[in-house]
Amino acid sequence: MLQAGRKIENSLIIFVGMSRNPKNRRREPIPIPEPAALPEPETIDAEAIFNEYVSDGIDLVAVIGPTASGKTRYAVALADKFRELGRPAEILSADSRQVYVGMDIGTGKDLKEYGDVPYHLIDIVPAGTRFDLFQWQQAFEKAYEDIRSRGAIPILCGGTGLYVQAATCGYTLPQVPPDEELRAKLFELDTEELIARLSELGKLPDEGVLQSKRRIVRALEVALYEKDHPVKRSSFLPKKPYFIGTLVSREERNARIDRRLDERLAEGMVDEVRRLIASGIAPEDLMYYGLEYKFLTQYVLGILSFEEMRTLLSNAIHQFAKRQMTWFRGMEKSGAVIHWTTV
Repeated sequence: MLQAGRKIENSLIIFVGMSRNPKNRRREPIPIPEPAALPEPETIDAEAIFNEYVSDGIDLVAVIGPTASGKTRYAVALADKFRELGRPAEILSADSRQVYVGMDIGTGKDLKEYGDVPYHLIDIVPAGTRFDLFQWQQAFEKAYEDIRSRGAIPILCGGTGLYVQAATCGYTLPQVPPDEELRAKLFELDTEELIARLSELGKLPDEGVLQSKRRIVRALEVALYEKDHPVKRSSFLPKKPYFIGTLVSREERNARIDRRLDERLAEGMVDEVRRLIASGIAPEDLMYYGLEYKFLTQYVLGILSFEEMRTLLSNAIHQFAKRQMTWFRGMEKSGAVIHWTTV
């Protein structure tokens, strides 16, 4: 088992150090580029945002950022400030995995952080089921409309870029029917080719999708469908969001990720996976959710040792955080204004 783990680790090292350019047939090591500069932080004026909302200048406050950057804590503090200013606020989660009941420690729900601030889109479907982007957008739209109808301020909070985009794009996504013939053809392709085809159709989805061939195939199926079926403008989705990005240094973010991972392992994250499997969820369905559930399930099944699981999972979370930042910087390039602030 240890030998297999070493092969996995070695393959990761080789993958990072080699070019994916097919012209580089000798697979020569290439220099790793310097990381992009972090955006300049701003001082956020909560009262100014509040006044802009009540005057109808914005219709949603969105707190976004990479994992372990303090989004939930910041969103709750913002909600408390809005209440002091005279208007209650409620939080909508933009996390693709916190929708599942029973997947608590692995998804980092941290429900105690919300205090008495109402939250939505958490624990709304059973673990083991499929809940796609179309369904999430429908649930978001319903909750968003409800919050607004009661005079409260909606605060979107999360790091799943695709879900943030679905909530703030102003367009209703089409319900994509399954195409079994297309799926069969796509499954004949290897994962790298599928990801390459998917990247040609737009931004790549998040890390959880890219770790599962089945989810990559579905994402490609949806992208191909949407190419020929344009989305329609929605009557209820927000049209004037105000984006706040939570910012921490890379060193601090990495330290937080590792510290939080060890805390969650100590809290019983492995036992949570065992309970989910014991409840009848097939291991392959649990691994479908990626990151913690992918590697912890392999540990529970005896495929990985604890040390191997811990190392591979930590590396995967660090890579996921980098992809999240890339996604949000891509939003800025597409015209979104994100007010980054140090947390």
